[in-house]
Amino acid sequence: MRKPLFKGSGVAIVTPFTDDGVDFGKLEELIEFQISEGTDAIIICGTTGEASTMPDDEHIETIRFTVEKVNKRLPVIAGAGSNDTRHAVELSKRAEAAGADAILSVTPYYNKTTQKGLYEHFKAIAGSVKIPIVLYNVPSRTNLNINPETIQALSEIENILAIKECNLAQVGEVINLCRKDFYIYSGNDEQILPFMAYGACGVISVMANIIPKDTHDIVAKYLEGDVAGSRELQLKVLDLIKALFVEVSPIPIKAAMNLMGMNVGKCRMPLVDISEKNLEILKKAMRNYGIIN
Repeated sequence: MRKPLFKGSGVAIVTPFTDDGVDFGKLEELIEFQISEGTDAIIICGTTGEASTMPDDEHIETIRFTVEKVNKRLPVIAGAGSNDTRHAVELSKRAEAAGADAILSVTPYYNKTTQKGLYEHFKAIAGSVKIPIVLYNVPSRTNLNINPETIQALSEIENILAIKECNLAQVGEVINLCRKDFYIYSGNDEQILPFMAYGACGVISVMANIIPKDTHDIVAKYLEGDVAGSRELQLKVLDLIKALFVEVSPIPIKAAMNLMGMNVGKCRMPLVDISEKNLEILKKAMRNYGIIN
């Protein structure tokens, strides 16, 4: 029986940039902060990490650096998706060679495809590497859903181990259809608890960049049988999560980290600084949560 990559909270970690490239010194600080706060996995070069703005060599060097600094203390899951199957295969091979423990592979976007095309796309990626694949279903960004029957077929491929699922409406059907050793991670911070109730084993989280312990604890408490404690924390974070998505992510999360003195820099264009109006909304939520004065 296949085992999950992790149970708990995996942080979809931001990529700190300077004008010249990745700020690797800052990235190391963020990695150490996450490990010290109880995060269960590092997801590098995902959506929150702005991988879509990173040339391939920079992308792979960032994965390699993260693997080296984590040094097997946690699983490192590397974003390596693309809407070009050949490109996704090449990125996945290079991420595996860089030492990633698993690949996060997003649904093809823009050109999209059929459900048969999705199956063939992910099958080709899985066949190109030996490490596990985590599918990433995020219809709000890709405008394309991986249907439950397609997920079921993909789950039968031995190294397609899990899915980061953002479509709560279908997660129960996915659980019913797929083999018992296929694992679900919530892709939505505000829905960790309902995903866990369906049988998910954790979350791949944006908010964990600033509140890693609380994010970890929502999952840990549920898994320990403390459903009331998990619910209390999930309800507590809802207003903060709303503020963290007041503009397209990762604009607000980087703004929040900078407000906390983490100095992670700006997003890359075409993402721009958070508006003054929304910055005030973010500040208010952070003050109410107690993470800034």
